[in-house]
Amino acid sequence: MSVTLGQVEQAVLSCFALDTCSFDDVNEWSDTNRSRGHCAVTTLTLNDMFGGQLLCAEVHVGTELVGYHWWNRFSGLEVDLTLDQFASHELVGVPWVVERPVGHHLYTDQYNVFRERVAEALAALLNQPASQSGLVDLTNRD
Repeated sequence: MSVTLGQVEQAVLSCFALDTCSFDDVNEWSDTNRSRGHCAVTTLTLNDMFGGQLLCAEVHVGTELVGYHWWNRFSGLEVDLTLDQFASHELVGVPWVVERPVGHHLYTDQYNVFRERVAEALAALLNQPASQSGLVDLTNRD
């Protein structure tokens, strides 16, 4: 089955929710900033579907490091579905390629819920069972 990035983007954007937000960003998540705190779960979900590279960069406010931001690169094309979460005073630095985290990591619960929701949303868009949505089962990676 063929899935377009546009279809995936539509599915992903519909799945941002408070319960899948990173712990660090829960207080800043809102219905008007739904992508806040979803870069890691989004990046891993897209990596499940399309492979590619994982990118990470520091986020600064002035000279203070306030966090990290994740997104994807596919054959040279950078895809960042959560860049809009940042206010103008939050500056995302130059990215570096990182290895995919293996085993249980900090946001495993949020990732599993988000990934399942994206699979269901994408399946609904494509009018197919969620098991055929293009997501590979990688939940047991160690």
